[in-house]
Amino acid sequence: MTIEEYFKADKFADNAGVELIEVGAGYAKARMKITAGHLNAGGVCQGGAIFTLADFAFAVACNSHRQLTFSINSSINIFRSESEGYLYAEAREVFDHKKLSNCEVQVKNESGELVATFNGTGFRKPIELLFDDM
Repeated sequence: MTIEEYFKADKFADNAGVELIEVGAGYAKARMKITAGHLNAGGVCQGGAIFTLADFAFAVACNSHRQLTFSINSSINIFRSESEGYLYAEAREVFDHKKLSNCEVQVKNESGELVATFNGTGFRKPIELLFDDM
């Protein structure tokens, strides 16, 4: 199984329209096309949808080391609103330890403008994930 196939089982992200487009050791890039289903009452992409995109990229980056890792803390700052087009989340692991991982994620629009920043810390469980080579 590939890491892409493994994360296709993330039904919440899949139902939100999140797609994994790039992955490497401690790195992931995902995108989400904003649809009418992502819009809040004000007509812009709901913060929870942006969080879901960023959290998914974080999860892939942390789990890329083939050790099951779950979020124990995360936060998001949203700087601008978007109502159409694609959003891209790029996660980079900044701390990699036996039990902990920390990632910084930038969410940008199609023009490359910063929409949000996300920071997440993951706890590594003693469970090996059997991915094929990336």
